[in-house]
Amino acid sequence: MTTETTAPSSFADDEASAMRADQRFDYSAIIDRAPLALPGDARLIVWPVVNIEEWELTRAMPRQYSNPPGGVASLPDTQNWGWHEYGMRVGIWRLFEALGSQGIKPTLALNARVCETRPRIAQAAVDAGWEVMAHCYVQMPITAVKDQRAMIRQTIDVIKQHTGQSPTGWLGPGRGQTAATLDYVAEAGFDWFGDWVMDDLPFDVRTKHGSILSIPYSVELNDITIMVAHQHESDAMYKRVCDAFDRLYLESARGARVMAFGVHPYISGAAHRIKYFEAMLAYMKKHPGVVFWQGQQIHDWYRAANRTA
Repeated sequence: MTTETTAPSSFADDEASAMRADQRFDYSAIIDRAPLALPGDARLIVWPVVNIEEWELTRAMPRQYSNPPGGVASLPDTQNWGWHEYGMRVGIWRLFEALGSQGIKPTLALNARVCETRPRIAQAAVDAGWEVMAHCYVQMPITAVKDQRAMIRQTIDVIKQHTGQSPTGWLGPGRGQTAATLDYVAEAGFDWFGDWVMDDLPFDVRTKHGSILSIPYSVELNDITIMVAHQHESDAMYKRVCDAFDRLYLESARGARVMAFGVHPYISGAAHRIKYFEAMLAYMKKHPGVVFWQGQQIHDWYRAANRTA
């Protein structure tokens, strides 16, 4: 099933009347805010996100590692599709093992179509206690989706049918949005989203259907940026995440902080990188006062903390 349908007549009106991103929230300097406390002796939330995507051979691959022969792009792009498929067949199981050995249950950013093509992976995530965050139906530019409402509903329905979870959080493909996307996301009943990377704490975002919470994800603590876009050495993400962790851990003595990182099985699950992923988890896990939470846990804590602050 594809998601490119004829655009509904309301689409242009929705886009034209939508708020710009910078109109959806108020500026707030983190040093001006009242400190927020975490339960017990916790001080820093680590939000681990594993991304599982459906790459369709009928369209251009979402990203490339292999250059096309002779510089001439073509479809099907089996070179890069196969690279991604390695993650589905091998890399994901290394990530399951690494996270499970540390008792960490991450958020799974899931293209719903994966539930239909590779139910083994979706079921393994459910069995391991992972949270499912809706991540579109297939991996494609959201600007190419002509009916976002229908795609979002399809995504929710497929995930719920196959995992038993009704996702409460949303992450766009490539963190992409059109002007009206957040209105559609809030209308569909989502509590929070992870597309924006502009803070170290959650914050409220205005939509036509009430407030939705932005939970800060990361573009620089992400194996796509580090390993694919910039093609660093295999230990680069380990070093960068530990550096970011050290600073946020220091700052969290003055008030709670959130640190997210994102990984993909065909990248961090590769044989030459997995030991650094394991070391990264172990480094953060050994520090007192650090909790590894899922998105809905962060949402619920933040809402409660602001009621009592």
